[in-house]
Amino acid sequence: MTSRRLAEFIKAYDVRGLVPEQLDESVAAEIGAAFADVVAIPEGAKSIIVGHDMRPSSPVLSRAFASGAAQRGIDVVEIGLCSTDGLYYASGALDVPGAMFTASHNPAQYNGIKLCRAGARPVSQESGLAEITTLAQQRLDGGEPEPAAAATPGTITQRDMLADYAAFLRGLVDLSGGRQLTVVVDAGNGMGGHTVPAVLGTAAGLPELPLKVVPLYFELDGTFPNHEANPLEPENLRDLQAAVREHGADLGLAFDGDADRCFVVDERGEPVSPSAVTALVATREIAKAGAGASVVHNLISSRAVPEIVTEAGGVPVRTRVGHSFIKAEMATYDAIFGGEHSAHYYFRDFWFADTGMLAAMHVLAALGEQELPLSQLMASYSRYVASGEINSTVTDAPAATERVRAWATSQGDVSADQLDGLTITHDAAPMWWLNVRASNTEPLLRLNVEAADGATMERVRDEALRQIRQEA
Repeated sequence: MTSRRLAEFIKAYDVRGLVPEQLDESVAAEIGAAFADVVAIPEGAKSIIVGHDMRPSSPVLSRAFASGAAQRGIDVVEIGLCSTDGLYYASGALDVPGAMFTASHNPAQYNGIKLCRAGARPVSQESGLAEITTLAQQRLDGGEPEPAAAATPGTITQRDMLADYAAFLRGLVDLSGGRQLTVVVDAGNGMGGHTVPAVLGTAAGLPELPLKVVPLYFELDGTFPNHEANPLEPENLRDLQAAVREHGADLGLAFDGDADRCFVVDERGEPVSPSAVTALVATREIAKAGAGASVVHNLISSRAVPEIVTEAGGVPVRTRVGHSFIKAEMATYDAIFGGEHSAHYYFRDFWFADTGMLAAMHVLAALGEQELPLSQLMASYSRYVASGEINSTVTDAPAATERVRAWATSQGDVSADQLDGLTITHDAAPMWWLNVRASNTEPLLRLNVEAADGATMERVRDEALRQIRQEA
């Protein structure tokens, strides 16, 4: 009987655990067998795909997963080193379920698994992950008999799909006709070092683009020797910002460890808000799809996003924070695009899955099609001043939220909703809104504030924080 409790590191959307204390070859094999039993076989899939990132543990763990699935009679195609959106591409293009071994931006001692159904459809607790966890745990504990190996075990073969992935993305955004741009790319020793030379360069045999790519930390190294591969943290952008200024580059791109998120800095080295990127990409996708197309955004994206979507002839759809909610709403509305404040970008043309690379290509195309520097190009998409997300440790989240509500409703004519936490909006001048959401896993309240000007944002932010942190 194992002492490992899978529920401790299999979360709402993926597997993310310490190696080998939580996630080792035996666990990976059982999850692979359970994935075959819960997802692949009931779907009628004859094969699955498995990919992995550059972490030292990834090849061994992904092979164990593949072996577990093959014992259930499922053929496995190993696509080797890939980004998470490269795995989604393979799942969509081949129309088969898939598994990606990565812990994204987590430190080197972690690894994990992102699972999807055929067509890159997500697997979450509600759509199969809970059953996979239960079945794998029972087998690890000896409470569920190990299934007999299939009469004909599946085969395990290898296939490199990097060039196909690169060509597919190039077919969605044409970068060949723009002006010459210099772009610094910080791959953070993650999978961007594998994908960027293929998509934006000539490593996959594609024609040269009018881009000069200045590489930072393209060496694949899952120990992350230079900085954490999490561009959401400002300190992890410092090298990129300095390099953009040093090289006189037109912009900089920073990818996270599995290269599914992309952050942008302008020619001054200043970060570009993911909400501004969402608004820019949305206008381009609406122009392509036509008026009436839907665009999904989460509720802590800038107010500029729904405004700009509407002005461009699109229909904004507001949803809760979290990729499962974004993807569900995109499917419901057949939305062409979805964006989150965390720099996840989702495309209907990419099986409703997220791909930072495609968003980056839209930014490069928009910049290359005109002569303004990126800071000026993005100014029209950055209308308001935001606080960013601020976390506070609280002992009583409902009471703290109620104090914020009481203060905010005393500020005049406001409206409130509880789609995700509490959102209060002050539409009269000066405009501001705030959102407080409790963490599902920690005793934290998350605050986001946006306003028409910096002074108003700071006033609302500081008063909301005073209410949150005022313990009774």
